[in-house]
Amino acid sequence: MSGHRPARVLIYSHRWLGIAGGLLFIVWFVSGIVMMYARMPALDPAERLARLPAIRPSSLRVAPPVPAGETLSGLSIGPLETRPVYRITSGGRTRFVFADTGDAVPAVDAAQAVRIGSAFIGGHAPVRHDERLLDSDQWAFGVRRLMPMHRLVVDDGAGTQLYVAENSGEVVMKSTASGRTWGWLGAVLHWIYFTSLRRNTGLWNEAIVWLSLAGTVLCLAGILWGAWRLAPIRGYRLRHEPHWSPYAGWMRWHHYLGLIFGFTTMMFVFSGLLSMDPWDWHPGTAPTRDQRERLAGGPFTAGDLSVTVLRRALEAYAPRLPKEVELIRFRGRAYLTTAEGLVSVDAPGRGAVDQLPADLLMGAAQMVMPGVPIDGERWMDEYDAYYYDRDRRASLPVLRVRYADPQKTWLYIDPRHGVIARKEERLTRLNRWLYRGFHSLDFPFLYFRRPLWDIVVIALSLGGLALSVTTITASWRRLRRHARRVTSGRGAS
Repeated sequence: MSGHRPARVLIYSHRWLGIAGGLLFIVWFVSGIVMMYARMPALDPAERLARLPAIRPSSLRVAPPVPAGETLSGLSIGPLETRPVYRITSGGRTRFVFADTGDAVPAVDAAQAVRIGSAFIGGHAPVRHDERLLDSDQWAFGVRRLMPMHRLVVDDGAGTQLYVAENSGEVVMKSTASGRTWGWLGAVLHWIYFTSLRRNTGLWNEAIVWLSLAGTVLCLAGILWGAWRLAPIRGYRLRHEPHWSPYAGWMRWHHYLGLIFGFTTMMFVFSGLLSMDPWDWHPGTAPTRDQRERLAGGPFTAGDLSVTVLRRALEAYAPRLPKEVELIRFRGRAYLTTAEGLVSVDAPGRGAVDQLPADLLMGAAQMVMPGVPIDGERWMDEYDAYYYDRDRRASLPVLRVRYADPQKTWLYIDPRHGVIARKEERLTRLNRWLYRGFHSLDFPFLYFRRPLWDIVVIALSLGGLALSVTTITASWRRLRRHARRVTSGRGAS
């Protein structure tokens, strides 16, 4: 009897996990195909920036109010309606202060939110206040950290909704009726992103991890059992006909489809598990605090923050004045950075430049990780296998620096924004292939070759979908038989 125990474990694990999760697999594959072309609704950064008014240098009348001894981790300037606002980040929180008076920006009320929304859409349609949100609704989880906010409805025929952050007055989210519909059919179903569950982040995270883990076990058990039961040489005789599989009907199709698509289905599910970064098995791809501080070369100084200096730096962008700027430090020097380029705060007369000098970046590589030998440096004008973006929004060029430390660190330094755009280590590179490689099939030879990528991903998804659908009839029959046994057993008692 003990010799049959492994077989019994495989068959029962696969059978009951399949009955429990078959419908979920169908939903995952259908919604995954939808997500190839439609994600969650979001406000396009380019659209947001395009709809902002320009910052007039003369409108800055006071320096950023920073208490003595306070170390800034971030400073930017942007508009609130027609007034300039400092966004001052320190100690893990952000304050909003008017740059023309130094007064704190008051919480935006419903009437002001409607004005902001009307200006954002250019006054082309009526805007009305819908609700003040204290926590995220179905579509605002991506900006949940900015709660509370006002949700506005635009009567434009497209079902547009705008979300205005109460503490800053920024439009931070936009959705349309069609975007919400495709969001439901794609991301919401695929990520099990239902509002009541998603609000409990810990519970949602655990649910996705364990469902994905169970799905991986289901697939692995099916692959092993399917290979075990395949008999291409001796065969099986069913209804006086030879077959490689001992099953008939839909289950024979399930057996063969499992042998063809079982591995890719398992890797889709397993890589989905890795998307949750379970058990902190690899570091993040953001640079460490020490690396950021070394690249900056020290905190902001009073000279960096004077109103005269900031005005002159803004004027250097003329005639195309910026709509939003960020003050950064790079190797001890202060710069304003925008979509229009960088301006040196120390020498604004040089005007805006597209990027920092190459020699300045080459020297920064050793400063960021002092004492660690550099294994190689390369200027990248195209994406590589780790730093890439299909929408091409990730900044180029970048300097990729490879270090000879135990973690085999790679840093991507962005000369257009003066920051470390990405950090890769040995484990994050492994995770990149196990997660993104197998979940999105974003292998370099395939990912940027459309429609080839679409054809391959859809074909494999349809194979997984067919594999899942072929179990529905058998699962339903087995559940009915068990239900009858339970019912008859109760009747006999």
